[in-house]
Amino acid sequence: MKKDQLLTRRRALIAGAAVLGAAGAAGTAHVLTTEPATHPVRSAAPASGPQARRALKPSAYRLQPMTGYGPPRAASTRTLVRHEPFLRMSGRGRTMVLTFDDGPDPRYTPDILSTLREYDVHAMFFVCGEMAADNKDLLREMADDGHTVGNHTWSHPLLTKLSRSAIHSEMERTCEVIDDAFGEPPGWFRAPYGAWNRAAFQLGAELGMEPLAWTVDTLDWTSPGARTIVNRVEDGAAPGVVVLSHDAGGDRSQSVRALRTYLPQLLDSGYHITVPRRQSA
Repeated sequence: MKKDQLLTRRRALIAGAAVLGAAGAAGTAHVLTTEPATHPVRSAAPASGPQARRALKPSAYRLQPMTGYGPPRAASTRTLVRHEPFLRMSGRGRTMVLTFDDGPDPRYTPDILSTLREYDVHAMFFVCGEMAADNKDLLREMADDGHTVGNHTWSHPLLTKLSRSAIHSEMERTCEVIDDAFGEPPGWFRAPYGAWNRAAFQLGAELGMEPLAWTVDTLDWTSPGARTIVNRVEDGAAPGVVVLSHDAGGDRSQSVRALRTYLPQLLDSGYHITVPRRQSA
Protein backbone atom coordinates (compact mmCIF):
# COMPACT_ATOMS: atom_id res chain seq x y z
CA MET A 1 0.00 0.00 0.00
CA LYS A 2 2.83 2.38 0.80
CA LYS A 3 4.31 1.76 -2.65
CA ASP A 4 0.94 2.50 -4.27
CA GLN A 5 0.58 5.70 -2.23
CA LEU A 6 4.04 6.94 -3.27
CA LEU A 7 3.24 6.24 -6.91
CA THR A 8 -0.05 8.16 -6.60
CA ARG A 9 1.68 11.18 -5.02
CA ARG A 10 4.38 11.20 -7.76
CA ARG A 11 1.71 11.23 -10.48
CA ALA A 12 -0.07 14.09 -8.71
CA LEU A 13 3.13 16.14 -8.57
CA ILE A 14 3.79 15.61 -12.28
CA ALA A 15 0.23 16.65 -13.13
CA GLY A 16 0.58 19.73 -10.95
CA ALA A 17 3.76 20.78 -12.80
CA ALA A 18 1.96 20.44 -16.13
CA VAL A 19 -0.92 22.60 -14.93
CA LEU A 20 1.50 25.24 -13.65
CA GLY A 21 3.34 25.30 -16.97
CA ALA A 22 0.10 25.71 -18.89
CA ALA A 23 -0.94 28.57 -16.61
CA GLY A 24 2.40 30.27 -17.25
CA ALA A 25 1.89 29.94 -20.99
CA ALA A 26 -1.54 31.54 -20.79
CA GLY A 27 -0.26 34.40 -18.65
CA THR A 28 2.68 35.15 -20.97
CA ALA A 29 0.46 35.11 -24.06
CA HIS A 30 -1.79 37.70 -22.42
CA VAL A 31 1.15 40.03 -21.80
CA LEU A 32 2.45 39.74 -25.37
CA THR A 33 -0.99 40.45 -26.80
CA THR A 34 -1.98 43.42 -24.67
CA GLU A 35 1.33 45.20 -24.06
CA PRO A 36 2.09 47.90 -26.68
CA ALA A 37 4.91 47.01 -29.06
CA THR A 38 6.79 50.12 -27.96
CA HIS A 39 7.28 48.74 -24.46
CA PRO A 40 10.47 46.79 -23.75
CA VAL A 41 10.15 43.03 -23.58
CA ARG A 42 10.22 41.76 -20.02
CA SER A 43 12.46 38.93 -18.93
CA ALA A 44 10.89 35.51 -18.77
CA ALA A 45 12.40 34.86 -15.36
CA PRO A 46 9.90 34.61 -12.44
CA ALA A 47 9.16 38.03 -10.94
CA SER A 48 9.85 38.76 -7.31
CA GLY A 49 7.01 39.56 -4.92
CA PRO A 50 3.66 38.00 -4.13
CA GLN A 51 3.05 36.85 -7.71
CA ALA A 52 6.28 34.90 -7.98
CA ARG A 53 5.88 31.17 -8.57
CA ARG A 54 7.99 28.35 -7.26
CA ALA A 55 10.83 27.31 -9.56
CA LEU A 56 9.98 24.31 -11.71
CA LYS A 57 12.08 21.24 -12.17
CA PRO A 58 14.46 21.40 -15.16
CA SER A 59 12.32 18.98 -17.14
CA ALA A 60 9.26 21.21 -16.65
CA TYR A 61 10.81 24.21 -18.42
CA ARG A 62 9.84 22.59 -21.71
CA LEU A 63 6.30 23.59 -20.81
CA GLN A 64 7.16 27.31 -20.88
CA PRO A 65 6.10 29.19 -24.06
CA MET A 66 9.05 29.93 -26.34
CA THR A 67 7.45 33.22 -27.44
CA GLY A 68 8.15 34.60 -24.00
CA TYR A 69 11.86 34.79 -24.81
CA GLY A 70 11.63 36.98 -27.90
CA PRO A 71 10.16 40.35 -28.87
CA PRO A 72 6.41 40.48 -29.45
CA ARG A 73 5.30 40.40 -33.04
CA ALA A 74 4.13 43.73 -34.37
CA ALA A 75 0.44 43.95 -35.00
CA SER A 76 -0.38 43.29 -38.63
CA THR A 77 -1.14 46.47 -40.53
CA ARG A 78 -2.74 47.15 -43.88
CA THR A 79 -2.31 50.22 -46.03
CA LEU A 80 -5.48 51.42 -47.73
CA VAL A 81 -5.57 51.31 -51.51
CA ARG A 82 -6.19 54.88 -52.63
CA HIS A 83 -7.58 56.08 -55.93
CA GLU A 84 -5.60 59.30 -56.06
CA PRO A 85 -2.43 60.57 -54.38
CA PHE A 86 -2.21 63.07 -51.58
CA LEU A 87 -1.60 66.54 -53.00
CA ARG A 88 -1.18 68.43 -49.77
CA MET A 89 -0.87 67.64 -46.09
CA SER A 90 -3.35 68.55 -43.39
CA GLY A 91 -2.15 70.08 -40.17
CA ARG A 92 -2.33 73.12 -37.98
CA GLY A 93 -0.29 76.23 -38.51
CA ARG A 94 1.88 77.36 -41.39
CA THR A 95 3.48 74.05 -42.30
CA MET A 96 4.98 73.09 -45.65
CA VAL A 97 6.72 70.02 -47.06
CA LEU A 98 9.79 70.18 -49.31
CA THR A 99 10.39 67.17 -51.56
CA PHE A 100 13.29 66.30 -53.87
CA ASP A 101 13.02 63.68 -56.61
CA ASP A 102 15.24 61.44 -58.75
CA GLY A 103 18.34 61.25 -56.52
CA PRO A 104 20.47 60.83 -54.69
CA ASP A 105 23.14 62.47 -56.83
CA PRO A 106 26.61 63.01 -55.33
CA ARG A 107 26.94 66.27 -57.30
CA TYR A 108 23.89 68.02 -55.80
CA THR A 109 22.33 66.03 -52.95
CA PRO A 110 25.15 66.75 -50.46
CA ASP A 111 24.69 70.52 -50.91
CA ILE A 112 20.94 70.21 -50.39
CA LEU A 113 21.50 68.12 -47.25
CA SER A 114 24.00 70.69 -45.99
CA THR A 115 21.51 73.56 -46.41
CA LEU A 116 18.72 71.63 -44.72
CA ARG A 117 21.07 70.76 -41.86
CA GLU A 118 22.12 74.39 -41.47
CA TYR A 119 18.51 75.41 -40.80
CA ASP A 120 17.60 72.23 -38.91
CA VAL A 121 14.90 71.35 -41.42
CA HIS A 122 13.62 67.93 -42.46
CA ALA A 123 12.57 67.16 -46.03
CA MET A 124 11.47 64.22 -48.18
CA PHE A 125 13.63 62.55 -50.81
CA PHE A 126 11.90 60.34 -53.38
CA VAL A 127 14.81 58.28 -54.61
CA CYS A 128 15.27 56.12 -57.68
CA GLY A 129 16.61 52.67 -56.89
CA GLU A 130 19.40 52.71 -59.46
CA MET A 131 20.69 56.00 -58.02
CA ALA A 132 20.27 54.89 -54.42
CA ALA A 133 22.12 51.62 -55.03
CA ASP A 134 25.23 53.57 -56.08
CA ASN A 135 24.95 56.20 -53.33
CA LYS A 136 23.90 54.36 -50.18
CA ASP A 137 26.10 56.65 -48.10
CA LEU A 138 23.78 59.55 -48.96
CA LEU A 139 20.75 57.56 -47.84
CA ARG A 140 22.48 56.86 -44.54
CA GLU A 141 23.18 60.58 -44.23
CA MET A 142 19.50 61.29 -44.82
CA ALA A 143 18.63 58.82 -42.07
CA ASP A 144 21.11 60.43 -39.67
CA ASP A 145 19.60 63.86 -40.36
CA GLY A 146 16.01 62.70 -39.80
CA HIS A 147 14.75 63.07 -43.37
CA THR A 148 12.05 60.88 -44.93
CA VAL A 149 12.94 58.73 -47.93
CA GLY A 150 10.26 57.64 -50.39
CA ASN A 151 10.14 55.28 -53.36
CA HIS A 152 10.35 56.81 -56.87
CA THR A 153 10.75 53.45 -58.68
CA TRP A 154 13.99 51.91 -59.86
CA SER A 155 14.59 53.50 -63.25
CA HIS A 156 12.00 56.32 -63.44
CA PRO A 157 9.77 54.75 -66.13
CA LEU A 158 6.29 55.80 -67.19
CA LEU A 159 4.26 53.38 -65.08
CA THR A 160 1.16 53.61 -67.27
CA LYS A 161 3.15 51.89 -70.04
CA LEU A 162 4.34 48.98 -67.88
CA SER A 163 2.78 45.64 -67.01
CA ARG A 164 1.70 44.99 -63.45
CA SER A 165 4.68 42.69 -62.82
CA ALA A 166 7.10 45.29 -64.18
CA ILE A 167 5.64 47.98 -61.90
CA HIS A 168 5.97 45.64 -58.93
CA SER A 169 9.61 44.95 -59.78
CA GLU A 170 10.39 48.67 -60.09
CA MET A 171 8.86 49.37 -56.69
CA GLU A 172 10.04 46.30 -54.81
CA ARG A 173 13.70 46.56 -55.86
CA THR A 174 13.78 50.16 -54.72
CA CYS A 175 12.14 49.27 -51.40
CA GLU A 176 14.88 46.73 -50.77
CA VAL A 177 17.68 49.21 -51.47
CA ILE A 178 16.08 51.84 -49.23
CA ASP A 179 15.53 49.34 -46.43
CA ASP A 180 19.14 48.19 -46.63
CA ALA A 181 20.76 51.65 -46.73
CA PHE A 182 18.26 53.85 -44.90
CA GLY A 183 17.45 51.36 -42.16
CA GLU A 184 13.71 50.99 -42.76
CA PRO A 185 11.40 50.44 -45.75
CA PRO A 186 9.77 53.49 -47.35
CA GLY A 187 6.30 54.53 -46.24
CA TRP A 188 5.66 56.79 -49.25
CA PHE A 189 5.95 56.50 -53.02
CA ARG A 190 5.64 58.87 -55.95
CA ALA A 191 4.96 57.91 -59.55
CA PRO A 192 7.46 59.28 -62.09
CA TYR A 193 5.99 62.14 -64.13
CA GLY A 194 2.98 62.08 -61.79
CA ALA A 195 1.53 59.31 -63.97
CA TRP A 196 -0.53 57.09 -61.66
CA ASN A 197 -2.74 54.13 -62.48
CA ARG A 198 -4.73 51.55 -60.55
CA ALA A 199 -1.90 49.03 -60.50
CA ALA A 200 0.51 51.60 -59.03
CA PHE A 201 -1.89 52.40 -56.20
CA GLN A 202 -2.58 48.74 -55.47
CA LEU A 203 1.03 47.59 -55.59
CA GLY A 204 2.21 50.56 -53.57
CA ALA A 205 -0.31 49.69 -50.86
CA GLU A 206 0.75 46.04 -50.90
CA LEU A 207 4.30 47.21 -50.19
CA GLY A 208 3.06 49.38 -47.32
CA MET A 209 3.39 52.77 -49.02
CA GLU A 210 1.12 55.80 -49.37
CA PRO A 211 1.04 57.83 -52.62
CA LEU A 212 2.17 61.45 -52.41
CA ALA A 213 2.10 63.96 -55.28
CA TRP A 214 2.67 67.71 -54.90
CA THR A 215 0.93 71.07 -54.76
CA VAL A 216 3.64 73.40 -56.08
CA ASP A 217 5.82 72.32 -59.01
CA THR A 218 8.99 74.41 -59.28
CA LEU A 219 9.63 73.06 -62.80
CA ASP A 220 13.31 73.22 -61.87
CA TRP A 221 14.05 70.44 -64.37
CA THR A 222 13.52 73.00 -67.15
CA SER A 223 16.43 75.10 -65.76
CA PRO A 224 14.37 78.31 -65.55
CA GLY A 225 16.92 80.05 -63.34
CA ALA A 226 17.33 80.05 -59.57
CA ARG A 227 15.35 83.29 -59.18
CA THR A 228 12.35 81.82 -61.01
CA ILE A 229 12.44 78.73 -58.80
CA VAL A 230 12.50 80.93 -55.70
CA ASN A 231 9.52 82.95 -56.96
CA ARG A 232 7.48 79.81 -57.67
CA VAL A 233 8.06 78.46 -54.16
CA GLU A 234 7.31 81.75 -52.44
CA ASP A 235 4.25 82.48 -54.59
CA GLY A 236 2.83 79.02 -53.88
CA ALA A 237 3.64 78.99 -50.17
CA ALA A 238 0.60 78.12 -48.04
CA PRO A 239 -0.26 75.82 -45.12
CA GLY A 240 -0.09 72.16 -46.14
CA VAL A 241 1.65 72.79 -49.46
CA VAL A 242 3.95 70.09 -50.87
CA VAL A 243 6.75 71.53 -53.03
CA LEU A 244 8.33 69.48 -55.83
CA SER A 245 12.01 69.98 -56.68
CA HIS A 246 14.78 67.70 -57.93
CA ASP A 247 18.25 66.78 -56.71
CA ALA A 248 19.16 64.63 -59.74
CA GLY A 249 18.21 63.89 -63.34
CA GLY A 250 20.28 66.69 -64.85
CA ASP A 251 22.06 69.88 -63.86
CA ARG A 252 20.46 70.77 -60.53
CA SER A 253 22.78 73.58 -59.52
CA GLN A 254 19.88 76.05 -59.88
CA SER A 255 17.81 73.96 -57.44
CA VAL A 256 20.68 74.03 -54.96
CA ARG A 257 21.07 77.82 -55.18
CA ALA A 258 17.31 78.41 -55.02
CA LEU A 259 16.97 76.38 -51.82
CA ARG A 260 19.63 78.53 -50.14
CA THR A 261 17.47 81.58 -50.88
CA TYR A 262 13.87 80.50 -50.32
CA LEU A 263 14.39 78.28 -47.26
CA PRO A 264 15.50 81.03 -44.85
CA GLN A 265 12.85 83.35 -46.32
CA LEU A 266 10.10 80.80 -45.66
CA LEU A 267 11.32 80.33 -42.11
CA ASP A 268 11.47 84.08 -41.54
CA SER A 269 7.87 84.31 -42.82
CA GLY A 270 6.75 81.92 -40.08
CA TYR A 271 6.52 78.69 -42.04
CA HIS A 272 7.44 75.41 -40.39
CA ILE A 273 9.08 72.98 -42.82
CA THR A 274 8.27 69.41 -41.85
CA VAL A 275 7.64 65.92 -43.19
CA PRO A 276 4.19 64.31 -43.32
CA ARG A 277 2.90 61.62 -41.02
CA ARG A 278 1.25 58.52 -42.36
CA GLN A 279 -2.53 58.81 -42.23
CA SER A 280 -3.03 55.06 -42.36
CA ALA A 281 -0.69 52.30 -41.30
